[in-house]
Amino acid sequence: RVPAEAPEFVRRVLGMMIEGRGDDLPVSALPADGTFPTGTTKWEKRAIADEVPLWDDPLCIQCNKCALVCPHSAIRVNAFPESALAGAPEGFKTMVWKGRDLPAGTRYAIAVSPDDCTGCALCVEVCPAKDRKDPEHKALNMVPVGGVREREDRDFRFFLSLPKPDRATVDARTPKGSQLLEPLFEFSGACSGCGETPYVKLLTQLYGDRMVVANATGCSSIYGGNLPTTPWTTDAAGRGPAWSNSLFEDNAEFGLGMRLAFDSRRAFARRLLGGLAYAVGRELADRVLSAPENPDEAALKALRADVAALKAKLAGLDLTGAKDLLGLADDLTPRAVWIIGGDGWAYDIGFGGLDHVLHSGQNVKMLVLDTEVYSNTGGQASKATPRAAVAKFASDGKKTSRKDLALQAMTYGDVYVARIALGMSDAQTLKALREAQEYPGPALVIAFSHCIAHGYEMGCGLEHQKRLVESGYWPLLRFDPRRPARGEPALVLDSKPPKDFSAFEALTASEGRFKMLAGTHPDEAKRLLGEAEEDIKRSWHVLEELARPDDTPAAAAPAPGAKTP
Repeated sequence: RVPAEAPEFVRRVLGMMIEGRGDDLPVSALPADGTFPTGTTKWEKRAIADEVPLWDDPLCIQCNKCALVCPHSAIRVNAFPESALAGAPEGFKTMVWKGRDLPAGTRYAIAVSPDDCTGCALCVEVCPAKDRKDPEHKALNMVPVGGVREREDRDFRFFLSLPKPDRATVDARTPKGSQLLEPLFEFSGACSGCGETPYVKLLTQLYGDRMVVANATGCSSIYGGNLPTTPWTTDAAGRGPAWSNSLFEDNAEFGLGMRLAFDSRRAFARRLLGGLAYAVGRELADRVLSAPENPDEAALKALRADVAALKAKLAGLDLTGAKDLLGLADDLTPRAVWIIGGDGWAYDIGFGGLDHVLHSGQNVKMLVLDTEVYSNTGGQASKATPRAAVAKFASDGKKTSRKDLALQAMTYGDVYVARIALGMSDAQTLKALREAQEYPGPALVIAFSHCIAHGYEMGCGLEHQKRLVESGYWPLLRFDPRRPARGEPALVLDSKPPKDFSAFEALTASEGRFKMLAGTHPDEAKRLLGEAEEDIKRSWHVLEELARPDDTPAAAAPAPGAKTP
């Protein structure tokens, strides 16, 4: 259902598509230039959840993990002045903000949009706050939606009207602080419990107001840019991610072209500003020209104010280059260019382009949403699919090991590389994304993303991520080429090797993609899982060698087939 307060175009055109009556629309109803408004998923209101999370505020510790892992931005947190509660609905829940980073008297609230929640329960799974007398009861608990929909919808609407903290005052280096930033990717049509979208949402919270996205075809392009509605949105100032989709085979080059174009425009704008400094004011010009390449929120706010002042001065000048600079002035603000796609793009069909871009030395960032399978087209095996897993075109179990894209990227020597898993460490995930953005060159972040193709309940996705990391299968790491100059190894391992490498085989018993082979070809499953265990051992040995300080003796490599203690 489309709310009555939705914009006229949404009600008249997109509403017809939402109702499945798009074929009844006349051609004249569609935009002549093919452009559609963004931020329209908030009007779709699919209301598909049977149960939604309910906040028990006295138990809450304000960790904000619930908002961080929500795949659909349906549960949110905010901190605001107490005065903002004037006119709040009766019973609207708030509590005192726990922290010294915001002014005294700041209130805190969690709110859920019941008609946008998909009922995946990941927020409840991740919630660490439990009732001591009843450990099954948490600060968030799933309840039937029927009894709370009207009240929760009312409260969520009011919640959205509350003022947001100044970004410059928020410590976005912490998982807790990052969730006080507005998500500019919301209410997508991704699967309930999707493992990909929390990473995308987090990126928009950090850099969405200056972010440009080249998106490979795949799940992320379907839930990201499909009709009738679009989840990419803008903030109150009208700033938001600029998004475009390209094909599997050329998305990396597509994003590189964006980077080169922005760099060219910015360089030209800087030359023009240097030549017009006498007219716009030397002090103003110097501030803009000396702004950092990766400004923090306070510096970015100051730069935007200076650019606005510059545009006001240029509008009144009748000088050579002034008009050109006026049209390019916004390019004086740095852009965050991110190339996003799945493992089918990065490991397989688009790998040639990805390889080219990694070797370019250009300031582009790549986020690989690794589901270890071609998720969008039905679950075909990719080079990221692990040995022994069943997938389309590998119905008798994949015979070869998964491609180690992170290790390959490290060999360039000048590429920032990270492997992350939100279910194991939200702090490491956040740190890696921030380091990637701040690195002055190409950066590759590979994010483990649980998927329905893995064959388990999606509400358990974060737990499976954790177990995969603990088994040694998915080591968390960050490789920064700048570290050796400080006398440190370039590679940092953020997870520990497993105490028992056979833990991976035990984990596979809970995932459908492995259980299928065990049921149909048990001997072959046992053989392949044994080889998969050897894959994990070899990978860990290589990584530990790379992470070893130069003055530390090398450990002996485990012999093939030997059990590691």
